[in-house]
Amino acid sequence: MANPFVHVELGTTDIDKAKSFYGSLFDWQLKDENMGGGMIYTMINVGEGTGGGMMKHPVAGAPSGWLPYVLVDDIAAATAKAKSLGATVAREVTEVPNAGSFSIIIDPTGAHLGLWQPKKV
Repeated sequence: MANPFVHVELGTTDIDKAKSFYGSLFDWQLKDENMGGGMIYTMINVGEGTGGGMMKHPVAGAPSGWLPYVLVDDIAAATAKAKSLGATVAREVTEVPNAGSFSIIIDPTGAHLGLWQPKKV
């Protein structure tokens, strides 16, 4: 299938409470990764299926929420195409060192969606 969901991310106002809740609710393995600049990102390994991550919400005052990411072949082209179809680009293409690049769009109905292109080896 083209363009599957590949990652689901929780931006939360209370990372410790979220880790405790989801770690107790599900059989997920949570592993903190130092992303540099004082940012800690908790990877979520679910075994089979799409994993994800969680972090302190990067937007002050924003509510906690989950954001799905869709795999794309060309992050710049996909972001530009979304914009041409009426999306708002909430986060321009951003590189994640040693992993890939992402952008975040808001579709014409107001729904947020992440786009993800893994680093080419």
